[in-house]
Amino acid sequence: MSQIEAPPPYSGDNEEWAESLSDYLLRVKPKLGFKESNDSAQNDGIILWDTAGYPVVSKNNEFRQIVLADGYGFFYNSSNITFTANTATALTYTADSNNTGLTISGSEITFEEAGKYMVSFSAQITSSSSSTVNFAFWPRVNGSDAPNSTMKNALHQNNAVLVVSRTALFTVSAGDTLQAMAAVDNTSGSLAAVSGSIAGEPAAPSTTLSIVRISQ
Repeated sequence: MSQIEAPPPYSGDNEEWAESLSDYLLRVKPKLGFKESNDSAQNDGIILWDTAGYPVVSKNNEFRQIVLADGYGFFYNSSNITFTANTATALTYTADSNNTGLTISGSEITFEEAGKYMVSFSAQITSSSSSTVNFAFWPRVNGSDAPNSTMKNALHQNNAVLVVSRTALFTVSAGDTLQAMAAVDNTSGSLAAVSGSIAGEPAAPSTTLSIVRISQ
């Protein structure tokens, strides 16, 4: 903030000191809370509002964003998913009602705000064959496959069911899109949405995505 002279320390004259303090507060009040270019982060714990639209706090001689409660979502598919062998398939999802800052259209999830996001993926794989079935899963960002990102697994038993999962960090810009891709080498492999059958437990979706923005 630009410098506004604070009142002198209390000197014993209550009325005079109170008037000086009141005048100081009236002049500084419009500036309280807003981060300006000459504000110092030298002292830890100073909380201000950045004109970019986020609260920030001073730590280790820099202002760091305080993440607001937006930019998160949960997505799921409650149906069985089948594949064409050796063909990349974009998984589709339904959005949970509590999502904010994320939109979905078919298989594409769009980020409304830039930042670093933690994305947790799960899939419930199954096979209808006793032969080995190989599964592959990977993310696609803005239509391009993310490098070094594939997760692979295999099933060797008829009617076997296994949950596979992975959590990763993505740095995105506003408007970027994310897709979860999958492929199998045999049409015996699929993703299973399973109803509760042991103790009346809730049904299990075939695949899920949980997304949380952790920083700007």
